[in-house]
Amino acid sequence: MENLFSHPESDPGPSQPDSNELEPLVITIVVPTTVSHAFQGFTDHPHLWWPLAEESVFGAGSHVEFEENLILETADDGRTSVWGTIDDWQPPLSFHASWYPASTPLWSTEIRVSFRAVDGGTEVRLVHDGWEGAEDPAASRASYADGWPRVLERYVRFMGGAVA
Repeated sequence: MENLFSHPESDPGPSQPDSNELEPLVITIVVPTTVSHAFQGFTDHPHLWWPLAEESVFGAGSHVEFEENLILETADDGRTSVWGTIDDWQPPLSFHASWYPASTPLWSTEIRVSFRAVDGGTEVRLVHDGWEGAEDPAASRASYADGWPRVLERYVRFMGGAVA
């Protein structure tokens, strides 16, 4: 008798990149302030700098905030959308979250944002990874590769930095 868990070998077909092979997105910026002020600007005031008209679930007029262990968007009519669940909170040095705006935790990726003193201010490093958790890993990574620089550019301006 054949092993119950064996499967016939299938034709692998054309090679597609495996989601485990997708590189993390790593974006680093510098803001002209202290580590604690940079962390506070990022986590206490995202509603003042996040480009909600372009990068949100509900669009312009909504409000985004870090609330307890959630990153939450609230529409002007009161509807809410959880963007992520924070599972490691180390103020003012870093935080880590499962990330799933406009989706569910079932299809989450991971972000880690860290803050480190450097000449000229604070280096803010965002690492977005875990693409295998996305419903469409390659499309998700491509979308964030396009979106994160725009989002972080707004944060740099909010914190008083110059944008190239």
